[in-house]
Amino acid sequence: MKIDSHHHFWQYDPKTYSWMNDKMNILKVDYQPADLRSEISGVGIGGVVSVQADQSLRETDDLLDHAKANDFILGVVGWLPLAEANVGDLMDKYSDNNLLKGIRHVVQDEPDDDFILGEHFNRGVSLIKEHDWVYDILIYERQLAPSIEFVDRHPNQVFVLDHIAKPRIGDSLIEPWKSQMYELAKRENVSCKLSGIATEANWGSWKKDDLFPYMEIALDAFGPQRMMFGSDWPVARLAIEYGPWVEICREFISKLSENEQSLIEGEVATQVYGLNE
Repeated sequence: MKIDSHHHFWQYDPKTYSWMNDKMNILKVDYQPADLRSEISGVGIGGVVSVQADQSLRETDDLLDHAKANDFILGVVGWLPLAEANVGDLMDKYSDNNLLKGIRHVVQDEPDDDFILGEHFNRGVSLIKEHDWVYDILIYERQLAPSIEFVDRHPNQVFVLDHIAKPRIGDSLIEPWKSQMYELAKRENVSCKLSGIATEANWGSWKKDDLFPYMEIALDAFGPQRMMFGSDWPVARLAIEYGPWVEICREFISKLSENEQSLIEGEVATQVYGLNE
């Protein structure tokens, strides 16, 4: 099965999704399972992983409800208040829900680039492995260095790096992102999502040749065995629609063997997130 390992749902509310600025009006509507089903049906994708976009238990619960009601939603990466003292009790509450596959915090929006090294946050992260959940790392390039240190603190935790760590594509900068990606990839407990890339370019004027060098580096660093396709829909609509993004990714991996393409298009996500469990 071909799998989209990264997308979002929401019912738009300006207070809840205050990060959507005046340049993001295309996002300021509701995006629900029926909308995504119509997108994936035309490109041969059979299943998806839903990822939090709001840091609330309400959204975690909403995503789990969507997954329970829609068989094409194979798993959820939700949010829990990892830095709070009672997060262990909350984890126990969710531990029986086998649709919850991972946890994510929007580290990219934290004003302190070393947030990911915080004591209370790391205490919460240390409990995730007890529930066999993945932790999704959402950062900008500037947060890669502390994120490498963060991963080293949790050698037994399974991590997935979202959006190839959001390099500065719009500024045509490769370093220090390239060197840090190769360094992070040395940690075999980290996989990487081929997602959220076009939105790091200049939205209205990018070309696929602007993206491919960054995609090549990410693939070379992690290899097909630790790379998974994701759409980042509907956020990606700021720069590209669903079908064209699928086409670009399939063109990019077309040089690989069929087995390697299958890994990126679904098998890695299935294995890492335990989507058959």
